[in-house]
Amino acid sequence: MTSLSPARAFDWSNLGVRVASAAVLLPAALAAVWFEMGPGQPAWPFLLMVVAAVSMLCVEWGGMTAPSAKARVSTAVCAAVLTAVFFAQRDNMFIAWGVLAVGGALAAVIARGVSERPGNAALGVIYIGAAAVCFIWLRSMPQGQWWIFMTFAIAWAADIAAYLVGNLVGGPKLWPRFSPNKTWSGFLGGLVAAALAAVCLTALPVFSLNPWAAALAGLCGGLAGMAGDLWESMLKRRFGVKDSGDLIPGHGGLLDRVDGLMFVVVILSVFRLVNHLGWGH
Repeated sequence: MTSLSPARAFDWSNLGVRVASAAVLLPAALAAVWFEMGPGQPAWPFLLMVVAAVSMLCVEWGGMTAPSAKARVSTAVCAAVLTAVFFAQRDNMFIAWGVLAVGGALAAVIARGVSERPGNAALGVIYIGAAAVCFIWLRSMPQGQWWIFMTFAIAWAADIAAYLVGNLVGGPKLWPRFSPNKTWSGFLGGLVAAALAAVCLTALPVFSLNPWAAALAGLCGGLAGMAGDLWESMLKRRFGVKDSGDLIPGHGGLLDRVDGLMFVVVILSVFRLVNHLGWGH
């Protein structure tokens, strides 16, 4: 049996660019989550952050999946997702999810004739829209700020630990066909870091969540985050691109940066719903 080659050497220069990018983006994101108009009512900075992120993600999605008709596909996907975000912000979640289903179908129809695979437009609506709607819903729940902070913490801890451990420890690769630089050591390191990050937040007296429940949420969220990263790698391989864009130095496009986060927020929304029904206290 042929052994798998170890991962590439640690890239310290790339780490510096990543840290610099995070130093700019992280405070802005946390501030947008923190401010609110009243109990359960996120302030306009959070909604603006979601709308801006959705718009940029849709542009990247159109450019990646339909470069010959980027504007048309991006606009169709963005219109569907932002409509769902509007209803989610108005606390009409049933309508918001329905809009994603209908909007995905309409986006595919619009993409017919200008895209080799019009179904990719529908996939973009669901992929981007599900995460956006979950972000709006999760933030609107009681202690929504802290659940969003935990979502960030899990996604970032898993991503950073997987990157550091994978490059420093190396070892067998996780899935070389789609992501040749990810290792099993990084995968395990990311899971541990995600669980620890979630548990650490429960030490804050303002955040009422059972530490064991938080650890489970961290593990599942960490697993989802790395699955999202692999999913994005598969998409880029399918569409023949190295990065989804070049918006963020050291990370490529915004989709390259939030691919894991988009999966984590869906899983954390499920945990929040279960917690809301009485589990985890």
